[in-house]
Order: sequence, then C-alpha cells, then structure tokens
Amino acid sequence: MAKKEENAPKKKMNFFVFIFLCIATFGLFYLFYKRSDKKRSPMREWADAILFAVIAATFIRTFFIEAFTIPTSSMEKSLLIGDFLFVSKVSYGPRIPMTPVSFPFAHHTMPFTETVKSYSEIIKIPYYRLPGFGKIKNNDVVVFNYPMEDFRPVDKQENYIKRCVAIPGDKLEIKQGIVYINEKMSDMPEKMQWKYHVQTDGSDFNPRALMEMDITEGAKISNNGDYELSLTKENAEKIKSFGNVIHIEPMFEKPGVFAEYIFPFDSQRKWNVDNYGPITIPKAGESVKIDLSSLPLYKRIIEVYEKNKLEVKDGKIYINDQLANSYTFKMNYYFMMGDNRHNSADSRFWGFVPDDHIVGKAVFVWLSLDNNATSIFNKVRWKRVFVTIGNNKVSSSYLLPVLILGGGIYFYVNYRRKKSGTAKK
Repeated sequence: MAKKEENAPKKKMNFFVFIFLCIATFGLFYLFYKRSDKKRSPMREWADAILFAVIAATFIRTFFIEAFTIPTSSMEKSLLIGDFLFVSKVSYGPRIPMTPVSFPFAHHTMPFTETVKSYSEIIKIPYYRLPGFGKIKNNDVVVFNYPMEDFRPVDKQENYIKRCVAIPGDKLEIKQGIVYINEKMSDMPEKMQWKYHVQTDGSDFNPRALMEMDITEGAKISNNGDYELSLTKENAEKIKSFGNVIHIEPMFEKPGVFAEYIFPFDSQRKWNVDNYGPITIPKAGESVKIDLSSLPLYKRIIEVYEKNKLEVKDGKIYINDQLANSYTFKMNYYFMMGDNRHNSADSRFWGFVPDDHIVGKAVFVWLSLDNNATSIFNKVRWKRVFVTIGNNKVSSSYLLPVLILGGGIYFYVNYRRKKSGTAKK
C-alpha cells in the first residue's frame, strides 16, 4: 500500500438532514393520525391506526432494527436455514434510504411477484450513514447488499449475510482453508464447516446417526464406501471414531491451482477457494499503485462502486480522462465469507463489499423453524429461540429467562392493577 493521504474525502451525514427526515416522518403521523375534534368513523379509525403502524414500523426498521430470515446454508452450522434474526442498524450506524419511494415492507419486488419493482427511482438520496455505536470488527456477522446486482439501486440489492473476516487495511491470506489476517491465524468460528472425504470399509452410515449429529449436507459418492460430507470440526472427530471409518480428511484444493471463477479472475494469481491471496483490503483515504497487474483487483471499485470513468489505452490507464498510476479509495471495503466454507458464495467469488452496501449487524435469533421436521411439534428449534450471535459462536437459548421475565412483568402489572382498584373502593 502506498502512503496514506491525510486529507482523503469522507462522506458524513449532515445532522440537519436527519432532523429533517425525522420531522417529515412524524409530520405525516401528525397529519393523518392526530385526533380531530370531530368524531371519526370506524373506517377512519382503522385507516389511521394502520397508517400509524406502517409509519412507525418503517421508521424502526430503517433506523433501529429489522427482521431477516436465513434462506441458504452458507452460514451453517453457525446460522441455520429457517433462523429468523434481528439485525441492528444502530451497531454500525443506520443508512439513510437511497430510494425512499417504495412499497412498505417490500424489498426490491412487490409481494407475490418476481419482476414488478417495489420502488421508484424518482427520488434518489446520496449515500449517508448516521453515527453508530461502533464499527465492523473482524468476525462480526454482517448483513449487506449483494454487490454484484448492478441493475438495482444499492439499497434494493439482495440481502446477504456472511462473516466479516477482514476489515479495511487488513492483509488477508487463506492457506489450506485457514484464514490468516496480518500474517496471524484468524479465530475460527466454533461451528464452521468444511467438506470432508470420508472412506468407510464399504458399509453405509446409519442415516439416523447422521441426523442426530445434524449432518445435513453430503452423500455417498461411490459403492466402495466413499462419502462427501460437510462437517464441523466436532462432527469430524465423532465420524472419525466410528468403527467403519478408515480415513477422513478435509477436501482442500491444492495451492497454486488457478480457479477461473475466483476473484479477481486473473490467471496471474493462481488462487482458489482454499488458497487465496495475499490481498490487502482497501481503506478509505489510502492509495495504491495502479498498473496492468494490479488493475484486476481494483477495476470494479474504481468503475462501479466509486463511479469513475476507467479506460486502458496502449497499456496505460486513464481515470476520468487523466493518466493514472495510483488511486485513492473513497470508501472502506470488507471481505466476507460464509462459515460453510465449501458451500458459500462470498468475497472469494466476487470481491470486496463497499461500505455503502452494509445494512447492519446480526444480533440474535428470535425464532428458528426446521422445514424438514416431520412433526409440527418439532417444527420449532427451541434451543435456538432467543440466542445471541457472537463473533465466533451462537450462545445458549435465553428463552427460559425471557419467559420468566415476561411472566414476572405480567403478574406484577396485574397485581398493581388489582391493588389500585381495591384502594379506590
């Protein structure tokens, strides 16, 4: 990395813009919900109540907290398909909506449709982020907009959830599946999975045994007892102890083997999903040397994310029609990876995630449903209800303390109400 420029441009949210948006939001509430002197009809009562609920919920989910669902297995077994999360917008600072004219509670398409847009680009607001409680840290579980959907506005691109393994300025390298940050081995998530080759003596595994260990990905691949299974380190040790298992090892790709589908898609960098880098994560205000060798790493940042005109003529690079041999980043960038390391589309495949794509931090699971459950009584994963999401693990369930606290509050309120009624008599 070249010398840092101290006076690099930074976008900050104007406090008065935020005040204006708050006044506008609650102004709508005042106009449509405030009780008038005249008696309102039941229809008007319902309409006002619904309008107020929509405005309040929209304000909360935009600036404070929003619910998300885990649709894929890229974070298994840290987060499971069917987990319902609350994502904190205030952890990193809430992002002002870039396309504020949109249908309530819809993301990029209208409900029950696949192609009808739920938003209008008649009004566009530049990227601003309000101050938050902190910054993204290594191994935070982060929700962000998928950065490869250029056909949609940033805040309407698909929501992804991954673990942030590297933050701006970090030097990242992956060696045989192990992540190294600044040349030190990174802490590994407790429930991280790799794909393993398991060789048995020819006999099959008991499906019930695999189910009890919550092994849900993989299958037998030959009649000689070969299996490919996605396993946590804990499950790999358990499988290893089975009497019919002859050999087990993670299925890592070899170093120096070029995978054309791996970012930056450059045959000069012989990287693959298990052996990657070294690569330095771009940081706002820092400059890098730009030449034909380094351009594949930063081309998308310069052209798409930071909206510059980029041309290569006669082996020379021009940015905004000016000959360039260096570039200063305007935004911070992050490197995201799924905990299901061999079944996750992440930064290894499409590169850096810009700061303006960050949605929030996953904080806890409030409900978890098992879509494969055969009984309605087993549908809810009770052990995952009200669990917090830490940097490298998911906590035990806080369901019992929540029920006790909620029950205590309920009985206390009822007790006070009855006592107050008795005193009045």
